[in-house]
Amino acid sequence: MSSELPLRFLLAFRTMIDELHAELAQQGHPDMRPMHGFVLQAIGPQGTTAVELGRTLGVSKQAAGKTVEALEQIGYVERAVDPADTRRKIVKVTDRGYDALIRSGEILRRQHRRWAETLGADRLAALESDLRKMTPENVWKLDAPGWFN
Repeated sequence: MSSELPLRFLLAFRTMIDELHAELAQQGHPDMRPMHGFVLQAIGPQGTTAVELGRTLGVSKQAAGKTVEALEQIGYVERAVDPADTRRKIVKVTDRGYDALIRSGEILRRQHRRWAETLGADRLAALESDLRKMTPENVWKLDAPGWFN
């Protein structure tokens, strides 16, 4: 058994994410960090509370709150009163946050095209198909921040 396989998967992920964030920085998002993408996606278009965000990410309410505070300071999220319950605060993604997510998607699509050019479209499609067979169906599992702790 080779221990290289999980390391290569991690290295491929790390390479793609590092390239993505270098390009995001050039496009006006120098403060974005890899975890921020997970958090912005976990917040979603309807917004969420810090408690719900912590559950989704697999971290404590306090850790989620600190992350929300950091993202709020750099303009990626805002807190608003929940219209259904004025005691609750809802965290929402700002236009700047959505801009970062849209740009990230564009960068990831370019990376995918580059991988297809390098490996060949058929080989990349086969790799993706094989990975779908070997991994859970839900690709939007966002608890990576908590899992890494």
